[in-house]
Amino acid sequence: MAALLTALSLDIGEVIAVDALDSKLELARQWGAGAAYTPEQVAEQGIKATHVIECAGHPRAFETAFKATAVGGRTVTIGLPAPTALSEISPLTITAEARTIIGSYLGSAVPARDIPRYADLWREGKLPVERLISSRIRLDQINEAMDQLADGLAIRQVIMFDEEEA
Repeated sequence: MAALLTALSLDIGEVIAVDALDSKLELARQWGAGAAYTPEQVAEQGIKATHVIECAGHPRAFETAFKATAVGGRTVTIGLPAPTALSEISPLTITAEARTIIGSYLGSAVPARDIPRYADLWREGKLPVERLISSRIRLDQINEAMDQLADGLAIRQVIMFDEEEA
Protein backbone atom coordinates (compact mmCIF):
# COMPACT_ATOMS: atom_id res chain seq x y z
CA MET A 1 0.00 0.00 0.00
CA ALA A 2 2.96 2.31 0.66
CA ALA A 3 4.30 1.62 -2.84
CA LEU A 4 0.83 2.35 -4.26
CA LEU A 5 0.58 5.68 -2.43
CA THR A 6 4.09 6.65 -3.50
CA ALA A 7 3.48 5.77 -7.15
CA LEU A 8 0.23 7.74 -7.12
CA SER A 9 1.94 10.73 -5.49
CA LEU A 10 4.51 10.85 -8.28
CA ASP A 11 1.77 11.04 -10.91
CA ILE A 12 3.51 8.54 -13.18
CA GLY A 13 0.39 7.35 -14.98
CA GLU A 14 -1.97 4.50 -14.30
CA VAL A 15 -1.11 2.40 -11.27
CA ILE A 16 -2.35 -1.18 -11.10
CA ALA A 17 -2.64 -2.99 -7.76
CA VAL A 18 -2.33 -6.75 -7.31
CA ASP A 19 -3.20 -8.53 -4.08
CA ALA A 20 -4.69 -11.83 -2.98
CA LEU A 21 -7.08 -10.13 -0.53
CA ASP A 22 -10.26 -8.53 -1.85
CA SER A 23 -10.24 -6.02 1.02
CA LYS A 24 -6.85 -4.67 -0.04
CA LEU A 25 -7.88 -4.55 -3.70
CA GLU A 26 -10.93 -2.50 -2.76
CA LEU A 27 -8.80 -0.18 -0.65
CA ALA A 28 -6.35 0.22 -3.55
CA ARG A 29 -9.24 1.23 -5.83
CA GLN A 30 -10.49 3.72 -3.23
CA TRP A 31 -7.02 5.22 -2.96
CA GLY A 32 -6.74 5.74 -6.71
CA ALA A 33 -5.41 2.59 -8.37
CA GLY A 34 -6.55 2.54 -11.99
CA ALA A 35 -7.22 -1.18 -11.73
CA ALA A 36 -6.89 -3.91 -9.13
CA TYR A 37 -6.47 -7.64 -9.74
CA THR A 38 -5.76 -10.86 -7.93
CA PRO A 39 -2.56 -12.70 -8.96
CA GLU A 40 -4.75 -15.26 -10.75
CA GLN A 41 -6.46 -12.54 -12.79
CA VAL A 42 -3.10 -11.09 -13.78
CA ALA A 43 -1.98 -14.49 -15.06
CA GLU A 44 -5.28 -15.35 -16.78
CA GLN A 45 -5.55 -11.99 -18.53
CA GLY A 46 -1.86 -11.76 -19.42
CA ILE A 47 -1.54 -8.33 -17.83
CA LYS A 48 1.91 -6.77 -18.31
CA ALA A 49 3.46 -3.52 -17.10
CA THR A 50 6.79 -1.80 -17.69
CA HIS A 51 7.41 -1.38 -13.95
CA VAL A 52 6.25 -4.00 -11.44
CA ILE A 53 6.88 -3.72 -7.71
CA GLU A 54 6.63 -6.85 -5.57
CA CYS A 55 6.04 -6.14 -1.88
CA ALA A 56 4.78 -9.40 -0.39
CA GLY A 57 8.12 -11.07 0.29
CA HIS A 58 6.90 -14.43 -0.96
CA PRO A 59 8.58 -16.45 -3.73
CA ARG A 60 5.31 -16.93 -5.65
CA ALA A 61 4.59 -13.18 -5.45
CA PHE A 62 8.04 -12.49 -6.92
CA GLU A 63 7.40 -14.98 -9.73
CA THR A 64 3.99 -13.39 -10.43
CA ALA A 65 5.59 -9.94 -10.53
CA PHE A 66 8.29 -11.12 -12.92
CA LYS A 67 5.73 -12.76 -15.23
CA ALA A 68 3.72 -9.50 -15.24
CA THR A 69 6.76 -7.48 -16.33
CA ALA A 70 6.68 -6.44 -19.98
CA VAL A 71 9.51 -6.86 -22.46
CA GLY A 72 12.19 -4.31 -21.58
CA GLY A 73 10.55 -3.75 -18.19
CA ARG A 74 11.77 -3.68 -14.64
CA THR A 75 10.74 -5.86 -11.69
CA VAL A 76 11.52 -4.29 -8.32
CA THR A 77 11.37 -6.60 -5.33
CA ILE A 78 10.82 -4.96 -1.95
CA GLY A 79 9.31 -7.75 0.13
CA LEU A 80 11.62 -9.66 2.46
CA PRO A 81 11.16 -13.41 2.03
CA ALA A 82 12.38 -16.05 4.45
CA PRO A 83 16.15 -16.58 4.13
CA THR A 84 15.57 -20.07 2.72
CA ALA A 85 12.93 -18.99 0.16
CA LEU A 86 13.70 -19.64 -3.51
CA SER A 87 12.02 -18.61 -6.73
CA GLU A 88 12.24 -20.09 -10.18
CA ILE A 89 12.56 -17.77 -13.15
CA SER A 90 14.07 -18.26 -16.59
CA PRO A 91 17.43 -16.61 -17.19
CA LEU A 92 16.65 -16.83 -20.91
CA THR A 93 13.57 -14.62 -20.39
CA ILE A 94 15.67 -12.00 -18.61
CA THR A 95 18.14 -11.89 -21.49
CA ALA A 96 15.84 -12.39 -24.48
CA GLU A 97 13.27 -9.88 -23.25
CA ALA A 98 15.82 -7.42 -21.82
CA ARG A 99 14.13 -7.38 -18.43
CA THR A 100 15.75 -6.01 -15.28
CA ILE A 101 15.32 -7.26 -11.72
CA ILE A 102 16.20 -4.87 -8.91
CA GLY A 103 16.14 -5.34 -5.16
CA SER A 104 15.12 -2.41 -3.00
CA TYR A 105 15.64 -2.43 0.76
CA LEU A 106 13.70 0.20 2.71
CA GLY A 107 13.02 2.01 -0.53
CA SER A 108 16.74 2.26 -1.32
CA ALA A 109 16.39 5.83 -0.18
CA VAL A 110 19.06 8.47 0.02
CA PRO A 111 17.69 10.22 3.12
CA ALA A 112 19.20 13.66 2.44
CA ARG A 113 17.59 13.68 -1.00
CA ASP A 114 14.43 11.62 -0.56
CA ILE A 115 12.99 12.56 2.84
CA PRO A 116 12.62 16.26 1.95
CA ARG A 117 10.92 15.25 -1.31
CA TYR A 118 8.48 12.93 0.49
CA ALA A 119 7.83 15.58 3.14
CA ASP A 120 7.00 18.10 0.39
CA LEU A 121 4.66 15.61 -1.29
CA TRP A 122 2.94 15.03 2.08
CA ARG A 123 2.60 18.77 2.74
CA GLU A 124 1.08 19.20 -0.73
CA GLY A 125 -1.47 16.49 0.10
CA LYS A 126 -0.08 14.17 -2.58
CA LEU A 127 1.37 11.54 -0.24
CA PRO A 128 -1.19 10.82 2.51
CA VAL A 129 0.93 8.42 4.55
CA GLU A 130 -1.54 8.61 7.43
CA ARG A 131 -3.81 6.35 5.35
CA LEU A 132 -1.33 3.54 5.96
CA ILE A 133 -2.26 3.40 9.65
CA SER A 134 -4.84 0.66 9.85
CA SER A 135 -5.03 0.55 13.64
CA ARG A 136 -3.67 1.88 16.89
CA ILE A 137 -2.88 -0.71 19.51
CA ARG A 138 -1.68 -0.98 23.10
CA LEU A 139 1.61 -2.71 23.80
CA ASP A 140 -0.24 -5.65 25.39
CA GLN A 141 -1.97 -6.23 22.01
CA ILE A 142 1.30 -6.75 20.15
CA ASN A 143 0.84 -10.51 19.60
CA GLU A 144 -2.60 -10.07 18.06
CA ALA A 145 -1.25 -7.20 15.96
CA MET A 146 1.58 -9.37 14.65
CA ASP A 147 -0.94 -12.08 13.75
CA GLN A 148 -2.97 -9.52 11.79
CA LEU A 149 0.15 -8.44 9.90
CA ALA A 150 1.07 -12.05 9.14
CA ASP A 151 -2.44 -12.69 7.81
CA GLY A 152 -2.32 -9.57 5.63
CA LEU A 153 -5.20 -7.97 7.53
CA ALA A 154 -3.30 -4.88 8.66
CA ILE A 155 -1.30 -2.29 6.77
CA ARG A 156 0.57 -0.42 9.50
CA GLN A 157 -0.15 -0.41 13.21
CA VAL A 158 0.93 2.23 15.70
CA ILE A 159 1.64 1.29 19.29
CA MET A 160 0.07 3.78 21.68
CA PHE A 161 1.68 4.00 25.10
CA ASP A 162 -1.09 6.16 26.59
CA GLU A 163 -3.96 3.75 27.39
CA GLU A 164 -6.59 6.37 26.50
CA GLU A 165 -5.26 6.88 22.95
CA ALA A 166 -5.46 3.24 21.78
